[in-house]
Amino acid sequence: MKIVVLDGYTLSPGDISWAPFERLGELVVYEYTRPEEIFSRLEGVSICLTNKTCFPREVLEKLPDLRYIGCLSTGFNVVDVDYCHEHGITVTNIPEYATFATAQMTIALLLEIASKVGHHSDLVHQGVWSKGRDFCFWDGTLTELWGKTLGLFGFGKIASRVSKIASSLGMNVLACRRSEVTEEMRKADPQVEFVDPSTLFSRSDVVSFHCPLTADTKGLVNQEVISKMKDGVILINTSRGPVLDEKAVAQALKSGKISALGADVVSVEPISEENPLLSAPNTYLTPHIAWAPKDTRIRLMDVAAANLSAYLADKPVNVVS
Repeated sequence: MKIVVLDGYTLSPGDISWAPFERLGELVVYEYTRPEEIFSRLEGVSICLTNKTCFPREVLEKLPDLRYIGCLSTGFNVVDVDYCHEHGITVTNIPEYATFATAQMTIALLLEIASKVGHHSDLVHQGVWSKGRDFCFWDGTLTELWGKTLGLFGFGKIASRVSKIASSLGMNVLACRRSEVTEEMRKADPQVEFVDPSTLFSRSDVVSFHCPLTADTKGLVNQEVISKMKDGVILINTSRGPVLDEKAVAQALKSGKISALGADVVSVEPISEENPLLSAPNTYLTPHIAWAPKDTRIRLMDVAAANLSAYLADKPVNVVS
C-alpha cells in the first residue's frame, strides 16, 4: 500500500522521523507539491497526507482512486469535506495536538508586548545601555498585566489553558463561546467569567482570539467591532489570520485605538509584502510557529499515524468528512 505525503517539509524539515508511517506501508514524502503536480503524484493512490496542499472539488473530481486524506493539522479548510462525504473519501484531522504550544505562544506574544524583552535586548546589544547615564533605561511604555482584563474570544482547550496562565499573572479573564457554557465547564475554569461578545469587547484590556475560521468569524474584527473596544486595547491572534480585517486593524494601530497587535497568523501566508500590518506601529508578527516546537510536531506525527492506522483497521477516528 502506497502512502503519499504531499508537503512534508514543514512537519519534518529533517529533525523528526517518518517511521510511524513507514510501518504502515510504502511511504513517499514530497517536501512541497505544486497544484499541477497533485495529479501525477496521486495517480492510482488511495491514501495521502496534506498540510496546506489544497483539495477543492475540481481537484478531487480528477482523483477517482483517492479514499483517504489525512490533514496534518487541526484545520481542514484546505479540503472540500462536503465533496469527500458525498463520495466516500475519509478525511481526518489532528485535534488538540498544539494546545500547550499555542497557549505558550499566546502568552509569549502578550508578554513581549507588555515587557518588550526582545526590543530591550536588541538595544542592549546595540550599546545603548553601555552609553547610558543611569543604571537602567526603558524605551516605550512597559505594562503590568496584574489586574488587567483578558477577553478570550472562543473557549476551547487552548483558551482554557491560556486562561489559567493569565490568571496566575493576576489577570481577570472573560470568555465567550459559540456553544452553551455548561456547569461542568464553569467548575473546570472557575476563574473565567463567561459573557456575550459585546461585553467581552467592551470590557477587555486584551482580546485574544481562539476561534475557527468560519463564515461568521471571517473579518470579525472590523472597524465597527474595534470601535466598541477600549481605547488602547491589545489584540492577540493565534487562531486564523482572516479573523482580523487587517486594513481596519492597521488603521486602528496607527490611530492608537489599538495599542498593539501580536499575531502568529495573517490572512495570506507567507505574508504579502503589501500586508498593511507590516507598516503599522506596535505590531508583533511571528511566521505561524505556534505549532512548531519539536515536541509538538512529534505529537502531531504520532496522532496522524494513529489516525491512518485506525482507518486501515476500519475503525476511523478524528473524522471530519
